[in-house]
Amino acid sequence: MSKRLAVLALALFLALGRAAAGEKFTVGGYLKSFFMVFRFPEPEDSGTAPRQALLGISSTRLRLKLSFSPSDRLSFQAAYDISPRIQDPLFFRSSPFGYALDPGGYRAADFRNPLFPGRDDPVGSFGLYHNLDRLSVTVRSGIGDLIIGRQPMAWGSGRVVSPTDVIAPFSFNELDKEERYGVDGVRLRVPLGTLSELDIGYVFGKKFKFSQSAFFLKSRFSILKTDLTFIFLGFRRDLLLGIDLARSVGGAGVWLEGAFVVPDAFDRSRPQGNKDYVRLSAGLDGSLSGQTYAFLEYHFNSAGAAQPESYTNLLSQPAYTRGSAYLLGKHYLFAGLNYQLTPLVPLTGMAVYNASDGSWSLSPQAEYNISENIYLAGGAYFGIGKRPAASLFAGPAVRPELASEFGSYPDFAYLSFRFYF
Repeated sequence: MSKRLAVLALALFLALGRAAAGEKFTVGGYLKSFFMVFRFPEPEDSGTAPRQALLGISSTRLRLKLSFSPSDRLSFQAAYDISPRIQDPLFFRSSPFGYALDPGGYRAADFRNPLFPGRDDPVGSFGLYHNLDRLSVTVRSGIGDLIIGRQPMAWGSGRVVSPTDVIAPFSFNELDKEERYGVDGVRLRVPLGTLSELDIGYVFGKKFKFSQSAFFLKSRFSILKTDLTFIFLGFRRDLLLGIDLARSVGGAGVWLEGAFVVPDAFDRSRPQGNKDYVRLSAGLDGSLSGQTYAFLEYHFNSAGAAQPESYTNLLSQPAYTRGSAYLLGKHYLFAGLNYQLTPLVPLTGMAVYNASDGSWSLSPQAEYNISENIYLAGGAYFGIGKRPAASLFAGPAVRPELASEFGSYPDFAYLSFRFYF
C-alpha cells in the first residue's frame, strides 16, 4: 500500500509540475529546524533507574507545497514533508511526556515510518521520516465546496484545549502548530448565509474500517452577534455532541466550547464500564495595550482524575485511547501573554495550572524576524510539582505512580529556525 501511495504522490507532483508554466500554478514550502534538550525529573526513589542525563533531539522538516487551479471551480492541493532526525534512541520508542496523540490515526493508508531505521534495522540515533500531508481536490459549485482526499480538519474556539477537536488536535506544548496534520476524508461545506454554514463529512480510518473512522455534521450560525456552532460527531464507535459559542463583549473575545461524549455508542455489543464524559473550555482574550495581548482559559475534563495516584489508570480509558484527551486532571487554568517588544521581536509566555494536584507548566518564548520569511525562535517549558515515585523510563516492568502531572514532565529548552519560500 505504501508503494502505491508513493507512486500516486509522484504522479500528482509530476502532473502539477508540467503545469508550472501556467498562471494558476503555485509552489512553495518551508524549511524548519528544531533543536531540543530535555532534562527529566529525578524520581523520589532514585534506585529504580540510573540518573538520567540530558537528552536531545535535532529535527529538520522540509515541506514542499503545490497547488493547481485549472478553473474557478476546480483546484488540486498537495504537500509532502521529509524530516531527518538525530535523537536519543529512547525517543524512537516513547514520547518524552508519557503520552502521544496519534494524528495519523485517521488515514486509510499511509507510508511506513520511519523510512530509516527499517523494521529489522538496529535502532541508533538517526531516523528519517516522511509524510504525504496533503493530496486533495476541491470542487466548487452552487451548492458548496466538496473536498476529497487528504486535508486538514479542525474546529473549535478553545485557544489551548478544544474539546470538540478530536480528529487531529495539538497538545498545549507542541512546538510546530502552523499546519494541521492531514487526514483522509470527504467534506461538503454548504454556505447558508453570510455567516452561516453547514459542514458534512466522513473521515476514513485505517483500512477504511468503520470502527476506526469518523463522520460529522456541523452547523454554524450567527445569532445576536454570537457565532453559534453545533456538532454531531461519530468517531471510532463513540458519539460526541458539541456546542461552541464565540462573541465579543466590551472589546474582549469570549468563548465557550463543550463536548459530551458517549463511548461505544455505535458499538452493538456496547462494552460495560465505559462512562460518558464531558470536556469544557471557556475563556476570554483581548488587547491590553497596543503591544500586549492576553488570554485566560479554564478547562474542565470529567474523564480526568481528582487524585494523581489514579493518573496512570486513565491511559486505557476511551477518552485517552480514542478521544484525544491527554491532560490527566479535572480542572485547569491557562493564561497567556504576548508582548510586541519591537515590530520584529514578539515575546510570549503561557502558564498552565492543574488544580487537581497543584502542578504548573511555564513556557517563556521569544522570536526574531531576521529578514523577510526567515525567523529564529527559542523558548523553554518548565514543569513544577511533585516528582514521580519512579523513573518514567525505568522499563516496561515498572509502572510509576505519579505524584503530580507537570512535576512528571521533563523540562526542555529549544531553538528553532524557519525559512519560507
